[in-house]
This record gives sequence, structure tokens and C-alpha cells, in this order.
Amino acid sequence: MTRPLKVLYNDTCPICSREVDMYKSMTDAEHGNVTYCGLSTATYADYGLSADDAARRFYVVSDGQLVSGMDAFRMLWRQSSKTRWMATVTGLPVLRQLTGLLYDHGAAPILFAMHKRRERLGKSEKQG
Repeated sequence: MTRPLKVLYNDTCPICSREVDMYKSMTDAEHGNVTYCGLSTATYADYGLSADDAARRFYVVSDGQLVSGMDAFRMLWRQSSKTRWMATVTGLPVLRQLTGLLYDHGAAPILFAMHKRRERLGKSEKQG
């Protein structure tokens, strides 16, 4: 059995919301020990994060510990038999560093820039 996780995600981001909705359906169907908390509910402050910090990366909380980035994705992916392989593959020694760099210097900054643009345009509202 896997440990319960709390996923903190940017629910004002249409890309993030779609991806998390997919994870929700998989984890709920299998065992339901993952809870999902959108950042529009402002719980990020409970974890010492500013709104921008929270929107900048993907986070999970496990055993009271806040984990971010690819490590957080791997923890979530381990919760479902459909995505467990991704946690294994991206956790391999060389791929662990490579996927971490791609997330930290590619995906996360791009998604955050898109988030800030939506905010400037007044389109940063909770998705669905």
C-alpha cells in the first residue's frame, strides 16, 4: 500500500488542471489515498509558500514533508499502477538528473511564465 499524499497544484493553470484531473481519475479509481488541493484555495500559505512560489512548481505533501518538482511527480506517479512505470524510469540515475533539469529549467519556468501572463490578462481563475 502506498502512503497518502496531498497534491498542491496550480488550479488556475488549464494545462496543470487537465493533467491533475487525469491523475485524480486514476488514483481515485485505484485506492483514493491521494487528496488534491488547488492553489486558488490559498492553502499554500500553510506550507510557507507565497502564491508565486506555489504556482512556480508542482508540490506534494507526504508525512508532513513538502516535496516539489520531479520528486513530487514521482511520488504521485507511484500512487497508480498506470503511472508507476514513469516514476521508475525517471528515477533511474542518469534520467533522474536529466528530467530534473528539464523540469527545473524548461517546463516549470515556461508554465510559470504562462501563469503570470494569464494573471496580467485577468484570466487567472480556477479551472473547471
